[in-house]
Amino acid sequence: MQNIEPIAIQHEAGAAPAPRGRAIVLTSGKGGVGKTTTTANLGTALAERGASVVLVDADVGLRNLDIVLGLESRVKHHLLDVLEERVQIEDALVAGKHSDRLQLLAAAQSREKEEVHTPQMVALIATLRERFDFVLIDCPAGIEMGFRNAVAGADEAIVICTPEVSAVRDVDRVIGLLGNRFRPQLIVNRLRPQLVKRGKMLSIDDVNGILRLPLLGAIADEPEIIITTNRGEPLALRKENPTGAAYHAIAARLAGEDVPVPMPPTPRPTLKERVTALFGGNRS
Repeated sequence: MQNIEPIAIQHEAGAAPAPRGRAIVLTSGKGGVGKTTTTANLGTALAERGASVVLVDADVGLRNLDIVLGLESRVKHHLLDVLEERVQIEDALVAGKHSDRLQLLAAAQSREKEEVHTPQMVALIATLRERFDFVLIDCPAGIEMGFRNAVAGADEAIVICTPEVSAVRDVDRVIGLLGNRFRPQLIVNRLRPQLVKRGKMLSIDDVNGILRLPLLGAIADEPEIIITTNRGEPLALRKENPTGAAYHAIAARLAGEDVPVPMPPTPRPTLKERVTALFGGNRS
């Protein structure tokens, strides 16, 4: 693996004032931890709260964000079409199925990450920040060129980490690359409280004892996320669902509201645990 120095994007003195919107990259280093699902649900929750949101799929060559949003049949143009000035941004943006406050800029499916030029990506994200309250950038796995292009236009980062030693190690590496300028915050994803209770999975404290980041929230590993993702219906559309509500709480915290950190519900004790609690201490 090549040595990659911490990201440092310099802005010229006397440049135009900062755009109104916030550009936030969602990253992890490791693949398969739920970045795309989190991007879709967090964007949906922000849009449901009334914000204007654009989701940028920066995973060139492995497009998936459109599928998670149920928009694959509506994508006509993609990120590289815009960067290479074949179409205008308006022609490539796809409105969400449930709210026109949510827009998608899909990745190119048959191109390579190396075809994206960093200055073009920075300029694109700056333009989107002028038009939207939130620009959420779904970062590809790894820490090579795709990662560098995805973070180049952002000024904030959310790192997604599952409670696994390998995922924590990869996120720790990503945090070192990001540095303080991106003000990274943490979402612990796919947590199983029952396994944590049995000592078979890292706890949130275990994870953040190493990473030491502001915690936005934790998302449970529940089957409903897979079901709704396969249907192209983000779970954040269902506020009555505890996990859907957790995405909304994370969105509220991201927007600056003083709400509690959402945590998966504490598992109910099993019958064996209840019996042990009642009679275990009375054995002679």
